[in-house]
Amino acid sequence: MKHRRISRTRMAAVCGAVIALTGATLTIQSAGASEPTVQPVVKKLSATTAGSLGETLTAKLGPSASAGSYYDTDARALVVNVVDEKAARSVRSAGARAEVVAHSLDQLAAARAVLTDKASLPGTSWAVDPVTNKVQVTADRTVTGADWKRLGAVVADLGERVELHRTAGEFTPLIAGGDAIHSGGGRCSLGFNVVKDGAPHFLTAGHCGAAGSSWSASAGGSALGTMADSRFPGDDYALVKYNGSAQQPSEVNLYDGSAQSISSAGEATVGMQVQRSGSTTQVHGGRVTALDATVNYGNGDIVNGLIRTDVCAEPGDSGGSLFAGSTAIGLTSGGSGNCSAGGVTFFQPVTEALQAYGARIG
Repeated sequence: MKHRRISRTRMAAVCGAVIALTGATLTIQSAGASEPTVQPVVKKLSATTAGSLGETLTAKLGPSASAGSYYDTDARALVVNVVDEKAARSVRSAGARAEVVAHSLDQLAAARAVLTDKASLPGTSWAVDPVTNKVQVTADRTVTGADWKRLGAVVADLGERVELHRTAGEFTPLIAGGDAIHSGGGRCSLGFNVVKDGAPHFLTAGHCGAAGSSWSASAGGSALGTMADSRFPGDDYALVKYNGSAQQPSEVNLYDGSAQSISSAGEATVGMQVQRSGSTTQVHGGRVTALDATVNYGNGDIVNGLIRTDVCAEPGDSGGSLFAGSTAIGLTSGGSGNCSAGGVTFFQPVTEALQAYGARIG
């Protein structure tokens, strides 16, 4: 029998495939198949850049299609939560990593509204955690008996959108007697030196004192300046005007004989590595765990829009600096726990205070 030789092209047609030889690589693609999809590259970003991109993307997608964002410090990548594949493609095309989750920002905001209406109890806090895609509710040790049952029932009714946790400490503004910036019998910590209307001022926590109060560097010492404005509760920031006109350095005490220069102010990003400097416990570090947190310190003192972290703090650290490198991030408000056992600490975003006062980092 005589054998016929079949060309490669004809063989490919018979098999229903296109065969291409490129160097030593053989690629086979079924006839009529589309080109392979090229996945966009996830960009490596700084925490600050990731935060800005996250705000842009979540605003573009809207609260019904997105569910917040956070920074993956190990991968140096932005992660954006979305509720469907269409939104995920938009996130990936911008160089971020998309995570398809169960709850949108609208759904989580609705859960927060219920908590505000039905469970605004002293000793509680809540914030949206984009990593778990849930509203994380925390109750301190003072929430007991009927209040604990009430809180538990509200959380249970909200289902999978909410998680309830207990902290061994007590949520309090972190003010106490001792050394640092003083007014009367109380001690706080200086946050950041700023300039307003060409004159030197500094920021601290609003709960530290009232407008008109005098502040000194030591108990009974000569006055550094006078508090021009104080906002607490609701917010937690205050502005003190220095006596004299000498400009103060824009830096944070690192308590090791050196200082961190501060050149700008920026927004926090979930996952961001931060440091806190305060007059009681000096310098400690950790991560931002949530934004726009609400905390009820009791006695009607409820503060909204706070940065939640796992950085420890103790009484007297109030008003102190939260920073990331040379960027000012926040002012210490309050929390629970201590720097031996750890705890949760809340910070007033510094950008809000600067905007409210028309001030800038000096």
